[in-house]
Amino acid sequence: MTSSPSTPPVGNRHGGPRDKGREVQAMFASIAPRYDLLNRVLSLGVDRGWRREAAREALGLSPRRLLDVATGTADFALELKVRAPEAEVVGSDFVPQMLEIGRAKARARGLTIGLEEGDALNLPYPDGSFDAVTCAFGFRNFADYGQGLAEMWRVLAPGGRLVLLEFPPPRPGLFGSAFRVYFRHVLPRVGALISGNAGAYTYLPESVLAFPDPERLAGLMHATGFRTRYRLLTFGIAAIHVGDKG
Repeated sequence: MTSSPSTPPVGNRHGGPRDKGREVQAMFASIAPRYDLLNRVLSLGVDRGWRREAAREALGLSPRRLLDVATGTADFALELKVRAPEAEVVGSDFVPQMLEIGRAKARARGLTIGLEEGDALNLPYPDGSFDAVTCAFGFRNFADYGQGLAEMWRVLAPGGRLVLLEFPPPRPGLFGSAFRVYFRHVLPRVGALISGNAGAYTYLPESVLAFPDPERLAGLMHATGFRTRYRLLTFGIAAIHVGDKG
């Protein structure tokens, strides 16, 4: 349920930024073979519906060239390609093991997408290269949200669209409290059992709880220059933020 980050996780205070990046890269590399299975099990398959909703937003302006940042095993990039077969879709990530799985999935489905290694805070693309940029469950891992948004703004063409699909912190109330308990106590145990890496699924709830709430994230996007709107999904478990570059 987390696309592999291009930068160190929020809350990891050991070592310098380069060390943190290597640690998080190794963490996602270690769970890559069972990453997709974990996503389905831990979300009860609901994450597929979230991706479909986000893809509809990303394709709303009929983009010809799309970039999926922190693409992981390319679930969202492939969703975009299925829905827009004539568009060029590129996925960028810094975990080679994830990208290899994504390439195998693309071959098995007969889909052609570009999957390339890259750092979300220093994207290896010229200004205005893409009509749409997306990031599904990876943005909260960025060490610098402002820099990440600035880079996505930079590579977007004028009139382009950014779509972020992310886990916001649980909302106040009974459902939010129950989900917080699930995230903190159930998810790490199930994740560790399936993946063999307890640290990766202890990190997940920590990263969600430290993430800006939807209103604050919308404000960060607006400060970057985006015309911004958002909506919550499944009682606020996930959120889609849309930013248009005027």
